[in-house]
Amino acid sequence: MASMLDAVDQRTKLVGENRLELLMFRLSGMQMFAINVFKVQEVVQLPKLNQMPHRHPSVAGVTHFRGRTIPVIDLSESIGMKPIDRTQPSNLIVTEYNNTVQGFMVGEVDRIINMNWNEILPPPDGTGREHYLTAITRVNDRIVEIIDVEKVLAEISPYDGTISDDVIDKDLLSLAKGLEVLVVDDSSVALAQCRSTLDYLGITVHEANNGKRGLEQLKKWAAEGDVVPEKLLMMITDAEMPEMDGYRLTREVREDPALKDLYIVLHTSLSGSFNKAMVQKVGCDDFLSKFQPDKLATLIQDRIRSVVYRE
Repeated sequence: MASMLDAVDQRTKLVGENRLELLMFRLSGMQMFAINVFKVQEVVQLPKLNQMPHRHPSVAGVTHFRGRTIPVIDLSESIGMKPIDRTQPSNLIVTEYNNTVQGFMVGEVDRIINMNWNEILPPPDGTGREHYLTAITRVNDRIVEIIDVEKVLAEISPYDGTISDDVIDKDLLSLAKGLEVLVVDDSSVALAQCRSTLDYLGITVHEANNGKRGLEQLKKWAAEGDVVPEKLLMMITDAEMPEMDGYRLTREVREDPALKDLYIVLHTSLSGSFNKAMVQKVGCDDFLSKFQPDKLATLIQDRIRSVVYRE
């Protein structure tokens, strides 16, 4: 138990401090890429892969890892670059997203760096590879591109956004209409999924694509005279975002007298044993893993009931 608590403490030290750790690597060229270390379970040399029938073109095969079979995705090919050259030394980054484990085949793994989220910027507008980036940063005067892994996974295995009929409380639908929710997320895939669920419930959706813009919108409403905790049913925020992450956003909200009572849900692809510690540390009201429309709809309806019955 002590070792687990120590691990939780180590992993949550950066939470609320607007900091993150990035694992940097190359794919099929010299350009440097990165993903958040929070998502990484292990980095190993690329093992032998077994082929699988009817696979997605970006899935290089499957391998056995720690007693389970996991898919291995050619990360280079999945973002529109040439496939990884397996005749050269390659590595496997084993990750966990949304309670699923998968491996990403990459070239050379460089190092782990500790950065501030305000050094992480939205990708520039454009075409091509930028379509698969969630952010960029600069390390030693070199551009590092942070890959939108959620988008990669959604294209390989599309998420089902359908809400089960037995989840919807028809009596609540009339109460939901006209309610407002702010969704803060840098992932277009996650925003679309939230929007679909909230639209189905008849809820008005406001969007911001990073924590800084989300906070600016909240303060703007407050400056215009809105009582924000009453205006919004809740704010749903991602954890990882350029400029300001969801943890720092929550802390800023809790420290603002005009915003502090806002109901906040942390909505993230981070999963595992650390989420409760993260939520408690920064003061969120609830936590939900991404891409679970039934659970999102249930959470929204439970919040509506609590507001209605309180009144």
